[in-house]
Amino acid sequence: MTEKLYVSSSPHVLSPEDVPKIMRHVIYALIPTVGGAVYFFGLRALAVIVLCGAVAVITEAVILAVRKKKVSTIMDTSALLTGILFALTLPPSVSFGTAAIGAFIAVAVGKQVFGGFGQNIFNPALVGRAFLQAAFPVEMTTWVPPRVLQKVDAVSFATPLGGFKFSHLMTSHTSLFLGSVGGSLGETSALLIIIGGIYLLWRRYIDWRIPVSACASLVLLSAIFYLINPQKYPDPVFMLFAGGFMLGVWFMATDPVTSPVHPKAVWIYGAGIGFLVVIIRLFGGMPEGIMYSILFMNALSPMLERFTRPRMLGEER
Repeated sequence: MTEKLYVSSSPHVLSPEDVPKIMRHVIYALIPTVGGAVYFFGLRALAVIVLCGAVAVITEAVILAVRKKKVSTIMDTSALLTGILFALTLPPSVSFGTAAIGAFIAVAVGKQVFGGFGQNIFNPALVGRAFLQAAFPVEMTTWVPPRVLQKVDAVSFATPLGGFKFSHLMTSHTSLFLGSVGGSLGETSALLIIIGGIYLLWRRYIDWRIPVSACASLVLLSAIFYLINPQKYPDPVFMLFAGGFMLGVWFMATDPVTSPVHPKAVWIYGAGIGFLVVIIRLFGGMPEGIMYSILFMNALSPMLERFTRPRMLGEER
């Protein structure tokens, strides 16, 4: 009896997890944060999120069709996830036109220019946000108070980071943790973001080293400055929960495409993000720094992989 020998390329061991499933579960993890955005800022927040998700999916479908690629790949929901994440970085008062432009840039420039999913260098959602920050700086820094603070004058309202940066005003840790503060759609409640992040850790879809090293680096460095001059610098808990740091380290810095793989590189990558956030917030011209910190470390990720790659057996130093 003749036996047949089958020869095929790797992988030879298949995992029950695939890209569409992982992307769907990341979207599930964002449900608490999306719900919080709607609760704090009303149905307009939901409209912005739906619009950005739709524009991201349509943009991906059109570009894939132009490139003569399988349009069916949009079913992996990675474009939808990009649109949702991008929307969560926007201020509640952003116009629908500006939001649509940013969602288009996020997918077209942040993703498809590099060849599509799995080949992009930078986190696509943050690419779109960075473009809007440069193109529409006033609109992207105009904030409105959440509905729980409706009596606050919207014209003079500032985010916790902005209030401290420009007026040296502190926000209570409880407000930061629960979300009764202003900011982008997805950065108000640290609690809701952490719930989603823990879900991703439980599913083992993100590397725990990234949020742990980023948080540790931020807390350690900010604690040093706080101990040196507590009247001038904010305390570590404020730095941890204020702004978009939580959303960034749990859902954007952990992007498996743009983050390193080797353990040493991952530790350096996460620590670098926390370090840069503190430096930009305390000494830069803007109150927030998570976006540029992640994009900068995205750019360094290939180099970190190269210099921390484990040696193969028999390889010389």
